[in-house]
Amino acid sequence: MRIVHLSDLHVTSSNFVPEWGERVQEEVKALKPDILIITGDLTSEGYSYEHDMAWEYVRNMEARVKIVVPGNHDARNLGYEIFDEIYGTRFPEYRDELMVIFGIDSTEPDIDDGHIGRENYDRMKSVFKGEGRIKILVLHHHLIPIPGTGRERQIPVDAGDVLGLCTDLGIDMVLSGHKHLPWVWKLQNTYYITAGTATTKRLKGRSYPSFNVIDLDGGRWAIKSFNVRDGTYTKILEK
Repeated sequence: MRIVHLSDLHVTSSNFVPEWGERVQEEVKALKPDILIITGDLTSEGYSYEHDMAWEYVRNMEARVKIVVPGNHDARNLGYEIFDEIYGTRFPEYRDELMVIFGIDSTEPDIDDGHIGRENYDRMKSVFKGEGRIKILVLHHHLIPIPGTGRERQIPVDAGDVLGLCTDLGIDMVLSGHKHLPWVWKLQNTYYITAGTATTKRLKGRSYPSFNVIDLDGGRWAIKSFNVRDGTYTKILEK
């Protein structure tokens, strides 16, 4: 089972690099992922024409299943309503014989701060509690600060409660974006996996545009990062 994890595409931004965008589409096609997960910020300001452009970009990527959640930029200017119209929901669910995936909208309209909210804790419990399959939570905002990304801000205001819930529910992976830098934390038995920006010049320091590839084979995991600029892979984690 292969998952491609993209984030922070900002397709409509002046920092978007068309050459990198094309390379991402080509590499995703070559990887033939079972599941494509995009953890938000497909647009710059959430306007309807931006969402239409972003959807055209996502639509042309090949994957059996696509799971997309909004980022703070997508929720601006009533963009969360357009997001619902295009993608059907801001809280996607997916199940197969191997895994259960649940996506959460962690945005607040027109502000950059993250918030999951107590109303969504019960949703998480209903999806994950008692499940014996691999459990994957998907959201835009990171729950744990990421090294090398400057002073911490915009982390979900209820991150502590959500971290505790992830531990209680035995969630295996939490996929996020927002900070434009790939990173993996392990807390208790949960891996918190952040993707970088795949297609923009909004990079931290001398980092590179990238996305993550997660391969699951029974009880074995392998996670690697694809450097969109030079076409190489870096191993992030093997379990």
